[in-house]
Amino acid sequence: MTDGSCSALLLFGATGDLARRMLLPSLYALHEDDLIRSGLRIVGTARSEIDDEGFRVMAKAALDEFLPPDRKDDAKLKSFLQRLSYQALDASTIDGFDDLAKKVGDTTKGMSIFLSTAPFLFEPTIEGLRHSGLAHEKVRIGLEKPLGEDLDSSAVINDAVGSAFSEDRIFRIDHYLGKETVQNLMALRFANMMFEPLWNAHGIDHVQITISETVGLEGRKGFYDDTGALRDMVQNHMLQLVALTAMEPPAEFDATSIRDEKVKVLRALRPVKAEEMVRGQYGAGAVKGASVASYADDLGEPSGTETFVALRAHIDNWRWQGVPFYLRTGKRMAERRSEIVIQFKEVPHNIFAKRGAKLRANRLVIRLQPEEYVRLQVMAKEPSLDREGILLREVPLDLSLTQAFAKARRRIAYERLLLDLIEGEQTLFVRRDEVEAQWRWVDAIRKVWREEDIDTKSYAAGTWGPNAGIALTERDGRSWND
Repeated sequence: MTDGSCSALLLFGATGDLARRMLLPSLYALHEDDLIRSGLRIVGTARSEIDDEGFRVMAKAALDEFLPPDRKDDAKLKSFLQRLSYQALDASTIDGFDDLAKKVGDTTKGMSIFLSTAPFLFEPTIEGLRHSGLAHEKVRIGLEKPLGEDLDSSAVINDAVGSAFSEDRIFRIDHYLGKETVQNLMALRFANMMFEPLWNAHGIDHVQITISETVGLEGRKGFYDDTGALRDMVQNHMLQLVALTAMEPPAEFDATSIRDEKVKVLRALRPVKAEEMVRGQYGAGAVKGASVASYADDLGEPSGTETFVALRAHIDNWRWQGVPFYLRTGKRMAERRSEIVIQFKEVPHNIFAKRGAKLRANRLVIRLQPEEYVRLQVMAKEPSLDREGILLREVPLDLSLTQAFAKARRRIAYERLLLDLIEGEQTLFVRRDEVEAQWRWVDAIRKVWREEDIDTKSYAAGTWGPNAGIALTERDGRSWND
């Protein structure tokens, strides 16, 4: 289904925060650049009792708030809003789905659905779509997380969706895969000969992946306290980054080849031992010079939920045997950062040692946000006559993707993912066997937490997490890239 013949896009949760901040601005950007067909109708649905005009007013307010000033074109905005219509729906009951189908209209030429809903609503929603004729073979569905809270609940959701949609019509969304820098990771690895010969246990000492946030709960109290950092970030975003970093070269750049290689990595992840994991929860502190409360105060009650996780992971295959992957994510940390760090091994012999020169191993930093760059740290000689010895120091070879492609339109992840959903391109979406491999690994970690009674360790907001997280690398003679 890659003919792009979609005639309608149905947005569940159309009045929610995700739609206001991301989906509507992304769809407007695609409309502005004439990347979606002029006849594509966008139908929003949610519990809110508003009409078409009320939805357009809400959408206009969202675009006014979240679009950059230079993207606002009155004529384009007006024509975009005319695409929009709305149908109120209580997805917990089948009663309203026939009215929704009437609102959507003819879907014989194809329709795409973006489903963002609470896990308990997946089954009744799918049943309602099937009952109303909105799940036929020309319809594809995009699923926003959370897709369950463990392997068993995830399987229930996937079974429900699979009962109405074949796998080639299911698009499981991980918005990290839509980021341009994440896709550049594959270009860096597989379009450049210089890296691939070293991209293994012979050339790499270890890998670090950090996703750190400075924000706290930010209106997500109920969801986050039931979920925690492990399931909110590690189970999806971080494990997808691990898979892309570690996978074998795919035969083709297509959905099947790439996802086949990713799932091999996820299945090869070794179970994590108790001494290889750290849980943390932020206490009171200061972020960017401003005092902030503890997690318990933000939540309004004591909680054992982790806001920080650090793990030492291993991939049991030939390429990565003996190479640790250090994973770290948390809230209220020192700075906002998402990055992959490839630490290469030291050269086998320092020919400059007798001249007093010290060497440091090369390091490749792939920064995903807030900046976007690829930086290779290499050793270089400082200019001098060398009478007191040779002085070598690290210098960066920088590729700023923002500057290198300054004339190219910088797009947010959901622009690409929504366009791929509309056109039926699955490469940047997650297959069921990937999701299940991720859950198996994460469920095993949570089992260790329960059996070993691993509690959260407190860390001050505005720091890099609890001391035990720092010690996780220091015990191995390594350090986080702070």
